[in-house]
Amino acid sequence: MNWGRALGVLLGGGATLLLSFLCMPALLPVASRLLLLPRALLSMASGSPPSQPSPASGSGYVPGSVSAAFVTCPNEKVAKEIARAVVEKRLAACVNLIPQITSIYEWKGKIEEDSEVLMMIKTQSSLVPALTEFVRSVHPYEVAEVIALPVEQGNPPYLHWVHQVTESVSGSGKALP
Repeated sequence: MNWGRALGVLLGGGATLLLSFLCMPALLPVASRLLLLPRALLSMASGSPPSQPSPASGSGYVPGSVSAAFVTCPNEKVAKEIARAVVEKRLAACVNLIPQITSIYEWKGKIEEDSEVLMMIKTQSSLVPALTEFVRSVHPYEVAEVIALPVEQGNPPYLHWVHQVTESVSGSGKALP
């Protein structure tokens, strides 16, 4: 007895088609695309694009809305002063100080090597311009390093906390001096 055919008769033509694909693994990729076809056709008929699940679905976090900014400082004293100021001004929720990094770079035609402290600053991405401007205004270097990378994923409660701590600044729309 052909069990696939018998089950197909009991469940209808769709089951026969599905069972045929399961019995022929080479056709499985085709089957998976065919299963998505009704959804795609439905979205085309409604005029809206098919929805794609977001990487952080369910967490409420918008990927890239928090950034980690990096600033190098000549010593721990300067790094602590800047870190405290950006947290007090709510330009950042948190600053980690990473001591004793070695930086090798070209400056004014000469290769330099210095011991520095790295600041890792967590803030809302919308605050990066104000954070950069503030760091430039208080930093002792002629050209302060301020680079920021958007956070695509992370611990949702932590990312929510970053938003919450810095909300009053981002909501005001103005950069603090």
